[in-house]
Amino acid sequence: MTLCLFRILEAAKGEIHIDGVNIATIGLHDLRSKLTIIPQDPVLFSGTLRMNLDPFGNYSEEEMWQALELSNLHKFVSSQPEGLNFECSEGGENLSVGQRQLVCLARALLRKSQILVLDEATAAIDLETDDLIQTTIRTQFEACTVLTIAHRLNTIMDYTRVLVLDKGMIAEFDSPANLIAARGIFYGMAKDAGLA
Repeated sequence: MTLCLFRILEAAKGEIHIDGVNIATIGLHDLRSKLTIIPQDPVLFSGTLRMNLDPFGNYSEEEMWQALELSNLHKFVSSQPEGLNFECSEGGENLSVGQRQLVCLARALLRKSQILVLDEATAAIDLETDDLIQTTIRTQFEACTVLTIAHRLNTIMDYTRVLVLDKGMIAEFDSPANLIAARGIFYGMAKDAGLA
């Protein structure tokens, strides 16, 4: 689904509409500039943290530090002698997977896209940091559409709608409360997670 949303895979049939616009009718650059993804296994470019956060030089230093604060990276970056000029190695290998995900979150906070896709975005982060990030997403992206691919159900229990896939097919689609009340697949998953 995510690959189709970004048109990495072009639809053989059917259409995806965002705000009434068929995404197949607009340029890839225009489409992708309006979407932000925080992937499960993010890869950073070799270069400074500043360049990884703001590759086109669109944001002020103050805006970058604010994004680092909101993404829970401020303490780490300020502890580095180089600060924003901290050198990320090839692929960001000198950062943990969790830190790379937080860099992607900080980048998303700077871009302020109307659509944010989280692909297991906090899978490599401890539960306490995950809670802080979820709070940031709820407050900073409250006017945005947030699509979350998640196995940690606690991260999506207050979402508007949940889509449950089973073998690639839509099995259930409703609010979390309604899905739990229906006692279907989602209820079973929530029960297993101690959430129902």
